[in-house]
Amino acid sequence: MEKFTGKVWVLGDDIDTDIIIPTEYLALKTIDDMKQYGFSPLRPELAEQIQKGDIIVAGKNFGCGSSREQAPEIIKALGIQCVIAKSFARIFFRNSINNGLLLIEQPDLYDDMKEGDTVTVVMNEHVDYNGKQYPIASLPDNLMHIIQEGGLVKAMRKLNGLDQEGEE
Repeated sequence: MEKFTGKVWVLGDDIDTDIIIPTEYLALKTIDDMKQYGFSPLRPELAEQIQKGDIIVAGKNFGCGSSREQAPEIIKALGIQCVIAKSFARIFFRNSINNGLLLIEQPDLYDDMKEGDTVTVVMNEHVDYNGKQYPIASLPDNLMHIIQEGGLVKAMRKLNGLDQEGEE
């Protein structure tokens, strides 16, 4: 059973892809160039404050708006290990899986959460916060495999023998 802990950044409802990465920064050459502008319309300082292994907890409809693939890539590049929200926009959810970003739906945690606190995720079981367990649904094995491999392309390359074991 996989388990991990991270510091929480709390965001609200309806965090759209224009908030995650504004249109004007999509012209930059790489995700690494873009990531410093992540969440800048909402909180300009947030991208530089996020540390590897942190977790975003948000309200409903996270990732709504245009279906730009860069949005989950930016979140992953910032070092966020997962996003826990009341609900996700459907296309964003699939783009995130395809890019190896773990998303977890949990309807109650957001209402109890305080920014800066830590949570522990016990994969496919629950989230622990302040002595309380918040149940989460299990993701199907095929989606977990894609996430664990770092995204759909990496998972398919490995499955089809195009990448040797240990190559990045």
